[in-house]
Order: sequence, then structure tokens, then C-alpha cells
Amino acid sequence: MSVTDFDADRPPQPPRRRRRGGTGRRRRSLSEVGMGDGSREGALVEDVEFERSEEFDSYYGRPVVKAPPWRGPIAVYLFLGGVAGGSALLGFGAQLTGRPALRRNARLTALATVGLGTVALVEDLGRPERFLNMMRTVKVTSPMSLGTWIVSGFATFSGVLGALEVDRLAGQRLPLGPARGLLRISEGPASVGQLVLAPLLASYTGALLGNTTVPTWEASRAHLSYLFVSSASLASGGAAMLTTPVSETRPARLLAAAGVVGDLVSMRAMKESMHPLESEPLETGRPGRMLTWAERLAIAGGLGAMLGGRHRVVAAASGVALLASSALTRFGVLEAGLESVKDPRRVIEPQKARLAARRAAGITDDSITTAG
Repeated sequence: MSVTDFDADRPPQPPRRRRRGGTGRRRRSLSEVGMGDGSREGALVEDVEFERSEEFDSYYGRPVVKAPPWRGPIAVYLFLGGVAGGSALLGFGAQLTGRPALRRNARLTALATVGLGTVALVEDLGRPERFLNMMRTVKVTSPMSLGTWIVSGFATFSGVLGALEVDRLAGQRLPLGPARGLLRISEGPASVGQLVLAPLLASYTGALLGNTTVPTWEASRAHLSYLFVSSASLASGGAAMLTTPVSETRPARLLAAAGVVGDLVSMRAMKESMHPLESEPLETGRPGRMLTWAERLAIAGGLGAMLGGRHRVVAAASGVALLASSALTRFGVLEAGLESVKDPRRVIEPQKARLAARRAAGITDDSITTAG
């Protein structure tokens, strides 16, 4: 008998008693359990209705779907990865348009955030070698596998560009020796590599969450990556407004404003596409309060960026509001998903509604629906 960590979900069972003087319970025929002559699929259990109460009954008294063990460090990683990706785009644009302060600050922000985000990811994994073990293979159908390579490649390019900017800040007095010339030669390829990976870093985490069976995340899979990219845009614009003189922040302010619009539109479209029970965790409880404040701060930060972004104090305050909005969005979406698995209705009822819609549309002869 094998024992796994999942056995912890199964409560201890008393030993079975053997019947004396008999061969045991009689097996029922297919017709008795509602499968007719066995020529088609039939119900093995009765239809289940879940009612709202303090405790929701399900198999073994456990949630129908087991939530992934993701908590605070993963939310930090989601947030910092978005800031890093958006900052890389700003840094590349600043390099092309001759904005040295914005280029430097955006590159250093990308390096710092991807570094701290990687630390948060390793903290969630528990042991550093688990991150290295994820790089032994490449699985194109797995957002987690591809994400590991995206983070590693982006961090490498960011390290090259960050070292160059630190050396320039120090007046090229760092003891780099021959490595300085190598870094200068690598600046162009590293900038292009960072540019290519930046949108993937900002968006793949949305695909990662949507690829799970967690009800709220799975139902939002068509919109979650767009939401995260928009959130990354407003956050990176806010970081640049906070760290860069206002004379060079016009691209950052435009990116932040576009991110605010995209964030609001994506969140609204995502909720409207979901079953009411699947979107409920996004609007109620602690996650709902986080996302409500994220929307308010995004609007306030966006207005500040467009109307008062030329004033240093207003620009800095707007940058802080935009960063806080992005962080609350990531934490709110994460907690909403974890909350959604606690109620079996959020798993069963939307599935039943989709099944009924397929049957109403006349789809009754595939592997999902069967003729009545």
C-alpha cells in the first residue's frame, strides 16, 4: 500500500468487518443504476444540489478541487514580474529616444524586481534546487516550465544591462577589466533579448493561473493574461514616475494611462464572461475589497499621471498609487482563486450550466454531453 501527501485529505477509516455466513452485498445490474442496457453513458450517482450554508458538504467533507499551495510569496512574484517586464519595455524605448535617466532607472528597476521576484518564487518552492530542477526539461504545453526559462533568460539579460548602468553611475571606475568591453558589446543583444522576453514575463503568469482547475482562475483564462499585462504596464509606468525626473517621464505616463484603461476594461470583460458563482470571489470578501481598492487607485494614479504628471510631487504620488493598484490586483486575483475552491457550488453549478447550454444548443452526441 503506497502512501502519498494526498492521503492527508482522507480521514481515517475504521477497519471493515467481514460478513459471516454470506458472500456479501449483491451487485446491482446496469439497469438498476440507471444505465439501461449499457449502450450509453448513465448517471452513477444522483444529481446533487448544493445549498448555501456555513459548511458545504462534498466528498469526504473536502473541497471538490484541491487548491494549489500558493500564498503570499507567489503574489509578490506575480507583482514584481509584471513590474520587471514593463520596465524593460520602458528601458528599451528610452534607449531609442535618448532619455538616459529613464533608461537607467528602468533597467535597474527591471533588474531589482526580477531578482526579488525570483527570491519570492524560490521561497514559495521551499528549496532553491527545485527551481533548478524545473530547468532540466522544456515543456511547451506547460506555462510553468516555459515561465522558468523566461524568468532565467530575462534575469540574465537584465544582469548585463544593470551592470552596465551601475558602471556608468560609478564613472566607469568599477574593477571590471576586460569585462567592461564585453559588456559594452553585449548591450545591444541584451536589450533586444530583454525586449523579446518582457511581454512574456508580464503575461505568462496569467496563463499559468488559468491553466489550473481552480474555478475562478479557469473561468478567467481568456482574459487573465490581458489583465496582468495591463497591470504590469501601469505598475512599471508608476515606478518610472516615482524614480525619474519629470522631464523624461512622458513615455512612462502614457504607458501608465494605457495600462489603467486596459486594466479596467479587462477586469470588466473578465467578470462578465464568468458564471456569477465563479466571479463572486472577485467581488466579495477580502479579495473583493482588494480589487475594489485596486480599481480606485488605478483611476487616481492614471488621472494624476495625465493631468499632473509634470509636477514632481504629483508624479511621485501617482506612481505610488499605480504600484499599489497593481499589487492589490495580483493579491486579489490570487486570493479570489483560493477562496473559490472552498465552495463546491462554484465547481459544480457552472459546469451544470455549461452542460445545459450545450444540450440546449443541440450538442448531445460528443464526449461531454450524451443523449437523454
